[in-house]
Amino acid sequence: MKRVFFYAQHLLGIGHLRRAATLALALAEGGFDVLLVSGGAPVPLDLGRARLHQLPPLRARDDGLRELARIDGGPFDDGFRESRTRELLALFAAEKPAILITEQFPFGRTQLRFELMPLLEAARAMTPRPLIVSSVRDVVRRSASPQRVAETVDIFSAFDLALIHGDPKLVPFGDSFAAWDRIAPRATYTGYVAPDAPSPGASDIGKGEVIVSVGGGAVGAPLLKAAIAARPKSKLADRNWRLLVGDNLPGAERARLGGADGIVVEPARRDFTTLLSNATLSISQAGYNTVIETLRFADRAVLVPFATPRETEQSDRARLLADRGFVATTPAETLTADSLADAIDRALAGPSIRSLPPCDSSGGATTVALLRARLA
Repeated sequence: MKRVFFYAQHLLGIGHLRRAATLALALAEGGFDVLLVSGGAPVPLDLGRARLHQLPPLRARDDGLRELARIDGGPFDDGFRESRTRELLALFAAEKPAILITEQFPFGRTQLRFELMPLLEAARAMTPRPLIVSSVRDVVRRSASPQRVAETVDIFSAFDLALIHGDPKLVPFGDSFAAWDRIAPRATYTGYVAPDAPSPGASDIGKGEVIVSVGGGAVGAPLLKAAIAARPKSKLADRNWRLLVGDNLPGAERARLGGADGIVVEPARRDFTTLLSNATLSISQAGYNTVIETLRFADRAVLVPFATPRETEQSDRARLLADRGFVATTPAETLTADSLADAIDRALAGPSIRSLPPCDSSGGATTVALLRARLA
């Protein structure tokens, strides 16, 4: 059984780890012996037969995502970096994998170069040399400097393959990565990576509701507050609105949401896709996992992308999908009750997502098939 060493690091939300876990599960079910190595905060995961190794965890110091910090509050210094790198390299040497996968690197996670570059060097020096693969989402940070883009291309020269987990008919990778033509010969689209669909008619919960979700919730408070204020201004003021706050929303922010009539405030739910299937409208940010679930299961949707001058991923994804008529959107930086109510009305006036051509969501199975073929 061929071994896969899959490195993943989530810094703020848990979307990167969720996608990596879905891929690890698919690879394990496809006959690979998979070790998922996680460098972020511990999160409960369904990995099936795949294994998990937790590195001493790191996170982003704030939503700027520029600096790293230890979860335990200890110093993020040279000693910590060297210790974590030694642990990672020893684990890699013991595994002797046939495939090394780095989630997002070198198209992101540059803060982790202190351990990823030595890992890449170890893979290139190993005999037999493993297949070296980058697993990257549909959109990368468009605000990267020309120097950073050139560095990415240079590092990618050591990789055999980039697996782009998206659908080019909806979101072309070259729209956000300026040097697409230089990596395209060794890049392959897999389709979106998505969990299994819910059973039809499994539950009526959420029927006719408005579902407001913010993923893990770390940066979701402004959208939740705007949704509460937009409800009486929208054409869906008579519906039940269900706000899913996520585990990472600060307690003080959750307390401020209150519990007005017609509004349910509760943690994120495992049956989220069932809620989407039954809802009249979804309102969410534009993270990878939420968007693919919205495209697969929702009737109509409004996207309010999280954005900073540095982080352009969600804004680009939302813009491209809105341009193609799948969703309505409103920028987070100008979010108000009125602008959100207007976006809701536009979404209701537009076509149902279900009436549009479906996106490619075969990312898990396609990844398994592509890696099998490359090893063969």
